[in-house]
Amino acid sequence: MNLLDYLPGVPNFPKPGILFRDISPLLANPAAFKEAIAQMESLAQEFDYTHILGVESRGFIFGSALAHHAHKGLALARKPNKLPLATHKEFYGLEYGSDSLEIQQSTLPQNAKVLMIDDVLATGGTLIAANKLLLSAGFEVTGAITLLEIRGLNGKESLDQHGIANRSALVS
Repeated sequence: MNLLDYLPGVPNFPKPGILFRDISPLLANPAAFKEAIAQMESLAQEFDYTHILGVESRGFIFGSALAHHAHKGLALARKPNKLPLATHKEFYGLEYGSDSLEIQQSTLPQNAKVLMIDDVLATGGTLIAANKLLLSAGFEVTGAITLLEIRGLNGKESLDQHGIANRSALVS
């Protein structure tokens, strides 16, 4: 099964010049979604981790499915003002702007070893921010997994430069 067949590109979304990869067809096909999680779970076996961090918002989908399969705890890195309790916060740049991520301070135990999960690795800015967020909160980051790496945006190289071990199930 070629999972790229289930990840069509949508040109000029959310802004002109951006090619958005739509995961909706993959999620709507049970066999494709199952295969995606199996591939990500295989990659996750390379890492020593106790918890998964799902990065908003599509990382929540893959992170929760992977956490369930791997019998690991799940934490969420959210956009600003979505969490009710005290948070840690980190700002980052996107290929089309800037944003920030937050994690609730009480979510993870102090000895957590965290594997970050997101759907697409583009420039790497979101995962670099999540990494900084976790490190500033005192957690160990063991690496990052994405379903898809978009070659040409140099996200893998950016993660490597920040010392973040990373794997992607697919590359396009």
